[in-house]
Amino acid sequence: MTDHTQVLIAGAGPVGLTAALELRRRGVDCRLVDRLPQRLPYAKAVGIQPRTFEIWDRVGVARAALDAAVPIRGQLLHVDGTEQARVELALPPQVPYGFASLPQYETERILEERLACHGTHIERETELVSFAHDAKGVTSRLRTAVGEEKEVRSEYLVGCDGAHSVVRRQLGLSFDGGAFPEEYLLADVELDWDLPAGYAVRSVRRTADGAADDLLVCIPLPGRSRYRVTTLAPPGLSGDRPGPVAQAEEPAHGLGNGEGLRIDHVQAALARLAPAPVTATALRWSSVFRVSHRIVDRYAENRVFVAGDAAHIHPPTGAQGMNTGVQDAYNLGWKLALAVKGLAQPRLLESYTAERRPVGEEVVGRTVRHAAQGVRADRDDATTVMMREAQLLVSYRGSPIIEPGLGGGGPLAGERAPDCAGLRDPLCSWPLRLFDLLRERDHVLLLYAGAAGQAAGFDELAAVASNAARGELTCYAILAPDAGAPGLLLPAVRDTAGEFRRAYGVEESTAVLIRPDGHIGVRVTPVGHLDVLACLTRVFD
Repeated sequence: MTDHTQVLIAGAGPVGLTAALELRRRGVDCRLVDRLPQRLPYAKAVGIQPRTFEIWDRVGVARAALDAAVPIRGQLLHVDGTEQARVELALPPQVPYGFASLPQYETERILEERLACHGTHIERETELVSFAHDAKGVTSRLRTAVGEEKEVRSEYLVGCDGAHSVVRRQLGLSFDGGAFPEEYLLADVELDWDLPAGYAVRSVRRTADGAADDLLVCIPLPGRSRYRVTTLAPPGLSGDRPGPVAQAEEPAHGLGNGEGLRIDHVQAALARLAPAPVTATALRWSSVFRVSHRIVDRYAENRVFVAGDAAHIHPPTGAQGMNTGVQDAYNLGWKLALAVKGLAQPRLLESYTAERRPVGEEVVGRTVRHAAQGVRADRDDATTVMMREAQLLVSYRGSPIIEPGLGGGGPLAGERAPDCAGLRDPLCSWPLRLFDLLRERDHVLLLYAGAAGQAAGFDELAAVASNAARGELTCYAILAPDAGAPGLLLPAVRDTAGEFRRAYGVEESTAVLIRPDGHIGVRVTPVGHLDVLACLTRVFD
């Protein structure tokens, strides 16, 4: 007996949950399988970037994540026992969210609860064993904890199954890169020092030639005086995984068994490197882990895709990994939904590799560089470095589904669509943010009028564009304070404080098409039908 679903997702970590949520909230049937019996209670990936909060805002889980997280205000950097810098994690005021810490099991809980609202639950203790794909779909073989095997036929398969991905291996994707020789200790403890709350601590000891030979990193976690501590593992402790020997081509990456780890191992590292007297208590869990850096040659083949650690692994420096994986799934989800519904331009899914692999390649290279030399290895100004770490500078310029457009300043086609405040709806007594208009929407077309008469033709363009998008488009007019628009039928908001004008660099009539993943598909000044339609026809069949 063969079961059927539209999309099968292997791996129910944050990346797989994001992919499933993106599909289900668009009405696509999917199954989400994971070999584990329950969420792991470990604070593995803990850093949440501002861009991830923007994604969660759009899908409706930002509030739950904010309630469970704690802010990361900055980092205290010590070298050889001396404070070298206090880095404040400050972003421009128009960025709506800051940096935060949230244990991975909490991230998974929040996404899993939201997914359950759409009637989908993780199929636990069920692992993908093998699959075969053809021009019309994928046939997968699943195995449960009791040895029962199932066959599932799906239109697409998405591998979110981590660094040791079955999907990647059976698809035959190359996974080139290397590994760091060191093993690291990871521990979740309470620290009683008097350092300022909300600051991460990085303490390094260097040799005479400047090379780092000892390391301590402490990341604040939710809870009183709670931190995740990372340091070099003591000699004699092994991060080898129990069970069968891994295949030779498999990366040495991720958590090991950590047998023999005790809180005095953590205390010894603190005694060597902590910037203030401190005692570690309340050890919740600990492990030894290894770090590799690799990336696949492509993110998809035919109807099979990889995302997250299945596609790229790298040092945890800067908390880039899980956040990058979430953006992989966020980029792929809306495209898969259109393909399943028969609305996608035939080559739309090819844009997933075209857009996301360059991002993964940049993240792998940057985190390897930062692991060896620190963030100061980047020579950009502090604001650029901070925006890049926050993942707010990801751009898809040059993508096959981005229309370059014409005219104007501000963010370009392919770049992230920034938020802004001060928008007034005639039915609301409070100002709106632009993200309020985008929340739980897919493609959104913004038509800006900077002066009287510039809104003429907006209704016609909105109707034509909506038809080209097969009805999968929401349109808004954004009017300058003195831009009259008599007879306009479109929903309209007033840019009373001029914040949209400044954020998007517009002065005259401008069309900005924002994709479901929050990136600009096209912007054109003055408003022109052809450029907007050209972008939509790259996406919709």
